[in-house]
Amino acid sequence: MTRKNITLEAIDPIEIYGAANKILEALCSYFPELKVVARGNEIILEGKDTDIEEFETKLKMLIERRHHKMNITPYDVEDLFDGEVSPERFRLCGNSVIVHGNDGKPIKARNRTQEEMVKSYFENDLIFAVGPAGTGKTYVAIALAVRALKNREIKRIILTRPAVEAGERLGFLPGDLKDKLDPYLQPLYDALGDMIPAKRLQEFMTEGTIQIAPLAYMRGRTLDRACVILDEAQNTNLGQLKMFLTRMGCDAKFIVTGDASQIDLPNKKDSGLLKGIELTKDIKGIKTIFFKNEDIVRHPLVTKIVKAFEKGETV
Repeated sequence: MTRKNITLEAIDPIEIYGAANKILEALCSYFPELKVVARGNEIILEGKDTDIEEFETKLKMLIERRHHKMNITPYDVEDLFDGEVSPERFRLCGNSVIVHGNDGKPIKARNRTQEEMVKSYFENDLIFAVGPAGTGKTYVAIALAVRALKNREIKRIILTRPAVEAGERLGFLPGDLKDKLDPYLQPLYDALGDMIPAKRLQEFMTEGTIQIAPLAYMRGRTLDRACVILDEAQNTNLGQLKMFLTRMGCDAKFIVTGDASQIDLPNKKDSGLLKGIELTKDIKGIKTIFFKNEDIVRHPLVTKIVKAFEKGETV
């Protein structure tokens, strides 16, 4: 058994220990065989050399994180062990975890285009992600938003879609407006359900930390410190897209996803997605990621189906 004393310098111990030592307890929970005693600004460790070394490394990481955040919580301790990384490290690690799903499975970029999208998120405040169905555009966007929420980089996640029928009529669906719109927003619920436990997700939605709403509900709002995702943007006209983009407030991140080959508007020429990309292409802080059929990550047949339909539409 080895004994070692660590002295906290140039930082108030309460900022690392947390109220009632909650943060320190969370850190100690990962070292069940290590005896840890905190006395003022001194931490006394007793145990195996490997445990002491790792504890000291994680403690230094926690202190470093505190220097870049207003405050830290037990969630920050979880992140140290989850494998989720800082923006700086993500630029260096091509195969880094974005966030962990409910089953512990790491969610990470699965191809180069998804990796480009993730890196662009850290380097820009507005991203357009455009390409065929099944390329993971929306899923990666939501993973990035959940990661940012866990890291306290944002205060809320807002997910929105235009309520445009794909061969069906809203008026014939049962229920009130929310009931009619929920089927259109279900893919967003599904992705969130993979990454946040159901009870916690419900709490987030009840308190407004996570909001899912049709695009029309965005009008008149200013969205600060939020990650805002517009899905199915090919079904917006240019005016709607402008309305959405001008909702951006301070410290906000906007992600716009869409598939120009799946426009459900009565007149396909009304779609404003590609027009909006063209108009904003030279603005610094805006990046467009183009996905291809080769980036499809669903069943292998999906790629063949997309190609078959594309070929049929050109005949």
